[in-house]
Amino acid sequence: MQFGNILTSDGWRLGEIHWEEGRIRRIDGDPVDPVTNEYPRIVPGFIDLHVHGGGGADTMEGGRALATLARTHVRFGTTRLLATTMTAPNAQIRQVLGDVASYMEAQEPDAARVLGVHLEGPYINPGKLGAQPAHARNGVIEEVDELCALAPIRLLTLAPELAGHYALIRHLSERGVRVQLGHTLGSYEEGVEAMAHGACGFTHLFNAMTGLHHRKPGMVGAALAHAQYAELIPDLLHVHPGAIRTALRCIPNLYAVTDSTAAAGMPDGDYRLGEQTVTKCLGGVRLADGTLAGSTLTMDQALRNFVSLGLTLADASDRLSRFPADFLGIDDIGRLQEGALADLVILDPQLQLQAVYVEGRHVCGNAQGAF
Repeated sequence: MQFGNILTSDGWRLGEIHWEEGRIRRIDGDPVDPVTNEYPRIVPGFIDLHVHGGGGADTMEGGRALATLARTHVRFGTTRLLATTMTAPNAQIRQVLGDVASYMEAQEPDAARVLGVHLEGPYINPGKLGAQPAHARNGVIEEVDELCALAPIRLLTLAPELAGHYALIRHLSERGVRVQLGHTLGSYEEGVEAMAHGACGFTHLFNAMTGLHHRKPGMVGAALAHAQYAELIPDLLHVHPGAIRTALRCIPNLYAVTDSTAAAGMPDGDYRLGEQTVTKCLGGVRLADGTLAGSTLTMDQALRNFVSLGLTLADASDRLSRFPADFLGIDDIGRLQEGALADLVILDPQLQLQAVYVEGRHVCGNAQGAF
């Protein structure tokens, strides 16, 4: 049980939230505006659909690296995540997927839960790699089906303009895999066509895709004009605050991701990102040529950054919890209501983390109120 300002599906309530066997059983209390008191703010656990690493560990290492990154991100309020791959040779991707599947069978109790895989590449445009290694190739349905048999791939990023990818999008959508458009040189028209075939999101909106021009709207234009969902990295480094505000006005269910690397939660220095070395300094992560290479963002800071741009805490919370859960089609996470899993983040009035619960289990912070 926890007492405070509880962000329920029906709005804020000042009272108690009770859980049993990992699920919320009851929420007591009266409607409240949390700015009127100094009690803790209780919001749903954060759900990060784009995680390359953390705590010095990289997803592509597989094995114990998955436990390390999951334990790292839970310290910042992330209770569910997708382990995100890098573009790599097929044999390496297959090995990592097998490791993810094995980890998911025996997940660590004091860590964020891994929901599955976000396969970012290799089916991307070699002319828009960003920080991805040079192993891009066209996707083939048979190969993708083999990968999906190795681990639960819930989300896949691809460039729609590559030959055969409209058919691949349709095939993946029919089998329940969410498809996002990213690392693409595609046009506005190709983005719209991809959405007609079943693509339903955009990977790190604005980054590694054709930009908006008034005569060539590009992939960004397709997102702003038509998308219901898109992920965005709100570290205020990848995307200018003005562009974030534009996306918030245009895309109803814009949601936050960290695109975090092994450098997240670590001091400045050199780290691995797939097969490449990246350097953390000045609040970012870059390749040797200066290209941004993922981030060091954590979800608690993403929440504070959204609020600093003028969002209410409730709106910001939705973009870190409810919207990503809805995007994946999972209705018992990302919200505080009867029957939902008891994934909770406790914040003080300044939005600093106080405690984190996963399925009702206190995993970090002070259960009595202070980190």
